[in-house]
Amino acid sequence: MAVGLAIGYSFPAFGSNLEFLGQIFIRMVKTIIVPIIFSTLVVGIAGHGDLKAVGRMAMKSLIYFEVVTTLALFIGLVVVNIIKPGAGVRLDAGTSMPAGLTVKHHGLLDSVLNIFPDNVFDSAVRGDVLEVVVFSILFAIALTLIKEKGKPILDFCSALSETMFKYTGIVMYYAPIGVGAAIAAVIGSKGISVLLHLGLLILSLYAGIIIFIVLILLPVALIFKVPIRRFVSAVKEPAVIAFSTTSSEAALPRAMEAMEALGVPRRIVSFVIPTGYSFNLAGTTLYLSLASVFAAQAAGIELSVGQQLLMGLTLILSSKGAAGIPRASLIVLTGTLASFDLPVQAVAIILGVDAIMDMARTATNVIGNCLATVVIAKWEGKFIDSAN
Repeated sequence: MAVGLAIGYSFPAFGSNLEFLGQIFIRMVKTIIVPIIFSTLVVGIAGHGDLKAVGRMAMKSLIYFEVVTTLALFIGLVVVNIIKPGAGVRLDAGTSMPAGLTVKHHGLLDSVLNIFPDNVFDSAVRGDVLEVVVFSILFAIALTLIKEKGKPILDFCSALSETMFKYTGIVMYYAPIGVGAAIAAVIGSKGISVLLHLGLLILSLYAGIIIFIVLILLPVALIFKVPIRRFVSAVKEPAVIAFSTTSSEAALPRAMEAMEALGVPRRIVSFVIPTGYSFNLAGTTLYLSLASVFAAQAAGIELSVGQQLLMGLTLILSSKGAAGIPRASLIVLTGTLASFDLPVQAVAIILGVDAIMDMARTATNVIGNCLATVVIAKWEGKFIDSAN
């Protein structure tokens, strides 16, 4: 990261041209995601055969996800109302929307429908993690019900799982190059000056994320007696990958591997982390609540507390319905602003610094999902503390 930052700052044109090296890393990691989620979930569920335990774990996970993301939403609203990053920002009525961002409305029914795949191969191609998770769970349950007849498939999935973790290790040798190139490309194309323009908006997001980690994630870790030093050491690499590449998917295989090494059983890791990629987007939720009120402030529109909370609820539902869509955060933000008659031109302004903010929210999502695996493992009494 440090070398990439230096290259991007000192040689911006050269740094911008290094983007393809970062994209190579992300592409290699994406080849891991579907087979590793499918194989680990099938082995984790069918290998144990305890369907009640799976249902219990799913319920606890969803409760935890919703509580944490709601708290993130509140923190985003509080921070944006205190700092007021949109005050003084002038929206140009002639500002046009960036190409590729179309307004999409995602209601509750859309969110529920998008959970279930109509073609699992299409879901795999699109990289829709949640649809792959749902198919894998149903497949594992069916495999459990046929008992001994399913043993060859279970053995295959077990071998596939081990192979994909070894594959991850090979790909991670390239990680330093991919991470450095990704940082160099961002700094080279955007420039350090981007940190000064709209700096208050960037500061608001980073302040909100620090507050969220200190006031929410840290107390949660203490309540569930998470070994904090070992957790920080384990989550460091996945968080750096997520921060540098702005891709949660790029960090997913390493995050799963790190949490299993920490002491979380594979069946919990393989369920909680992929599911959290759609339901536990605390960093994204905080960002969306902040960005939406920023748009209102920039337009000089006063929103009541009730309006802000209603908009926040819409953002939470919409972000889940848009899981797997490229540039989902900006698309969800655009649709929500349009729904509440707020100026969608604000997205064009935010887009200029979105890459810098995306780093923080993506890293927060990954850290939050990693912590969730330990919390659920502790809650289930299945955490293996190797320090004892």
